[in-house]
Amino acid sequence: MFIFTQKVNTMDFIKITKNKEPNVALIELSRPKDLNALNLQLMGELKDALRELDADDSVRVIVLTGNEKAFAAGADIKQMADKSAIDMLKIDQFSTWDQIRKTKKPLIAAVSGFALGGGCELAMTCDMIIASETAKFGQPEIKIGVMPGAGGTQRLTKALGKAKAMELVLTGRFISAEEAHNYGLVNKVVPVEMYLYEALNLAKEIGNMSPVATQLAKEAVNRSFETHLDEGLYFERKNFYLAFASEDQKEGMKAFIEKRKPDYRGK
Repeated sequence: MFIFTQKVNTMDFIKITKNKEPNVALIELSRPKDLNALNLQLMGELKDALRELDADDSVRVIVLTGNEKAFAAGADIKQMADKSAIDMLKIDQFSTWDQIRKTKKPLIAAVSGFALGGGCELAMTCDMIIASETAKFGQPEIKIGVMPGAGGTQRLTKALGKAKAMELVLTGRFISAEEAHNYGLVNKVVPVEMYLYEALNLAKEIGNMSPVATQLAKEAVNRSFETHLDEGLYFERKNFYLAFASEDQKEGMKAFIEKRKPDYRGK
């Protein structure tokens, strides 16, 4: 059983706990009455939490979740309904999303129930997604006269391909967890009572690896979506060489030769 040993913080709309032994932190979105709708305060709290955990050497992997009913059912429409284009520009809500995207440590979404609109975009901002059988993904913004604005058109297209992404964005149709898995959007689909457990186990497995190597590898994989192949290969090789400047690389290879478990220190 995965037991958290320390409650780090409880803000208005998120809860943070962590377990030092497997180096995993858990962030729970907590607006249950609003299906974890992403208002500006929640997103600000999430940004601050991720920045704090990213700088915490006792944390190597972060799991982000909601509850069984909803990961996040979308943005808080009440905060946007009467805004003008200039109002939205001044709010600059996407600076928060940019900060989330810059999280260096591996970020795993544990999704059950609704992951729609901004909720789907938030899940896709993570590096991996574990979904319960009840999970529903979609970008229904078209049904209220707008379109995705936090990466939905871009990340959905890269995950599903142009035709399927175009269909979902232009119709607002939801897809099931099984469909999302078949399209490659999520890593694994499990029974609802297991989705968080599976995400935490995946986090624990990654947390046992060298934190230096995992961050370098994450950066290189993400770069593949942002560059041409030649540039991506150059970036990958640069990070590969950089890994040899770490104590973790020396320990990992020495442990392999000595047939023992490595003791990574993140240095």
